[in-house]
Amino acid sequence: MAENIGIISTRLAGTDGVSLEANKWANVLEAGGHNCYWYAGRLDHPASRSMCVPEAFFNHPENAWITERIWGKTARTPMISHRIRELRAYLKETLYDFLQRFDIKLMVLENVLSIPMHIPLGLAMAELMSETHMPAIGHHHDFYWERTRFSVNAVNDYLDMAFPPRDHDLQHVVINQAAQEELARRKAVSSMVIPNVLDFENPPKPFDTYAADVRAEIGLAPDDKLVLQPTRVIPRKGIGPAINLVQMLGNPKYKLVVSHEASDEGPEYKDMLAGFARRAGVDLRFIITRVAETRHVNADGKKTFTLWDIYPHADFVTYPSMYEGFGNAFLEAVYFKKPILVNRYEVFARDIEPRGFRVPIIEGYLTPDIIDEVRRIIEDSDYRRAMVEHNYEVANRYYSYTVLRRSLRTLIANVRGLPL
Repeated sequence: MAENIGIISTRLAGTDGVSLEANKWANVLEAGGHNCYWYAGRLDHPASRSMCVPEAFFNHPENAWITERIWGKTARTPMISHRIRELRAYLKETLYDFLQRFDIKLMVLENVLSIPMHIPLGLAMAELMSETHMPAIGHHHDFYWERTRFSVNAVNDYLDMAFPPRDHDLQHVVINQAAQEELARRKAVSSMVIPNVLDFENPPKPFDTYAADVRAEIGLAPDDKLVLQPTRVIPRKGIGPAINLVQMLGNPKYKLVVSHEASDEGPEYKDMLAGFARRAGVDLRFIITRVAETRHVNADGKKTFTLWDIYPHADFVTYPSMYEGFGNAFLEAVYFKKPILVNRYEVFARDIEPRGFRVPIIEGYLTPDIIDEVRRIIEDSDYRRAMVEHNYEVANRYYSYTVLRRSLRTLIANVRGLPL
């Protein structure tokens, strides 16, 4: 039986991890006959199937005013509480409108009840569930207790109440085992682990004419080796070891290319990396001006590429992150059949590595054996091909849409007693 399903978050647009995973869930749900509708403060979905409420965006001025006054503080004023209550009440009205407009029967709540980027929206959502008994699935990508910035706050009462709430009609989903254990310890609620996935049943298509000149467009020679770091430029992504890797490989034809921007972390880390690479003799290229969410022409009159236009041209991928909630870049490299270097971050060690992937792994630093292994992977095409084909098959077994479809079927059966 088809259901109208409402997908709700602060932002459902662009290429952030929450938006990408929400789209994957929607693809699987709609392939199963359900209808998905969207509610958020930022959206890139058709207006006929969505409701955009600007105040629901975590960077809306009203929420930004609240946020500035509740984190890093231990008390809040009556005015702050009043503003939170006012915005909560308004957002709850819009949520009721959304449910009525699209005749929603089941909600999927994307991170809105886990990371407290928007306290009023989380409170509104928790109250709505208490008032309506609307069945819901909370898809939790990360929690406030996983982020140091939320450890000192003036809203512990709200965090206890709504992030996430203990609601009998709410099924909890987390993306790794550590989150499942910590959620049970802190909130005494059970959850299902559903990892991030990709459509491994349908391999990526070869790059088209538009993306055929990626290497030339970013200034690489035909015989250069493109070592791709497909992450934002922030300290926890571990770009320093990637620079060390290219330095120790000792081949000037190896170019390290970083695809994403520094986000809101500021330019200091990027400038430090640039200086480090210069002193190490590593050709480091930040190509954020040439990478966008969609293909278009930038302000300099040059065409931009999506990250998925870049992957097919990579010879090797570096992913020495110190912390990840899961690791989308790992799955993407496997999907495009690219070899990848991984730092053994906690979630990788517990959830991903036991699956049997064949990848060079570091423990925060490089060894001569790892350097030799990476050099062989890049230069020995038969060795590399056997590795990436094996990894693709492992990922297809554990991280495909088939896995997601099976998990969603179980969830919906639990919450509604209906087949997917």
